Amino acid sequence: MTDDILFDRTGDWGVVTLNRPKALNALTRDMVNAMHAQLFEWAALNAVKAVLVKGAGDRAFCAGGDIRWLADNARTDPAGASEFFRDEYVNNALIYHYPKPYVTLIDGVVMGGGVGISVHGDFRVAGDATLFAMPETGIGLFPDVGGGHFMPRLHDGLGLYYALTGARARAADCMAAGIATHYTPSEKQADLEAALLRTPLGEHAHADIEAVLDVFAGDPGHAGVNDLRPRIARHFQGFETLDALMAALEDDPSDFAADVFKTLSRMSPTSMRITFEQMKRGHELDFDDNMKMEFRIVRRVMEGHDFFEGVRAQIIDKDRKPQWKPATLGEVDDADIAHYFDHLGEAELVLP
Repeated sequence: MTDDILFDRTGDWGVVTLNRPKALNALTRDMVNAMHAQLFEWAALNAVKAVLVKGAGDRAFCAGGDIRWLADNARTDPAGASEFFRDEYVNNALIYHYPKPYVTLIDGVVMGGGVGISVHGDFRVAGDATLFAMPETGIGLFPDVGGGHFMPRLHDGLGLYYALTGARARAADCMAAGIATHYTPSEKQADLEAALLRTPLGEHAHADIEAVLDVFAGDPGHAGVNDLRPRIARHFQGFETLDALMAALEDDPSDFAADVFKTLSRMSPTSMRITFEQMKRGHELDFDDNMKMEFRIVRRVMEGHDFFEGVRAQIIDKDRKPQWKPATLGEVDDADIAHYFDHLGEAELVLP
């Protein structure tokens, strides 16, 4: 057991608290495995009719996985470090298929692995501090934890936009995009939690929960992403190749296109190509097959260069000057990208 994640029973609810506030509740492997074991137990327990997940402190729901630990371990043992992702993806799949209502209070930073334990559930309640992003292309990774499933299914190209650029979304944007299902002001989140936990859940538990969420619903304000939707849709849907998308951005004289092109030019070229292909394939896959695809990719990313360089530049040295290899999109070989998606044989991810 670990004190980094806490479990409690209140009324008809099982409550999960991510308890690493100083680390923005980033997930460790022990936390992932403890969460999976507890969720599995609660799924079979009639007395638990719903699950609520929250983060300790007032800064973050969950900022992702423990990337620095992963980088340190994957340098010498990429196969062993990849087992973190295996455990994480199995937990993501359990959440996606969970047989009981699953509620997350995402008032704070929600990135990477934090998205994986929230966005696949039934209810995601944003607050004033909500800050969503999948910034993996900036550290030589790709938006995993089911990103290949939920992001291509966002409307108007928003998924590919968020996946490639790592753009951040506050509460209103999360609501507009469909990342969050509800909004409750931060000052009322504690009251919402208390109301949920004292609500008896009957045969129609989802409706019971929805009724409470509606009582505490607020107006998150104007969603700036809606102002950008036509331009995002123009550039982030309908292109068969990443090169065509980049060419369209480069040819567009608008400030929006110039800013996006500049942002994408800083990202790992390998991660960009992987992510574009991941989104295209993921749109056609069911959730479990997508997770198997993502494990194939991440297993090979752990054997490459850009993830370690991205972590060095963004997290360790913080010089923000990664030296990607290959350095440009034109130098990234299609055959090399195809290899990331190849079957892993006996090392394949197996889901129940």
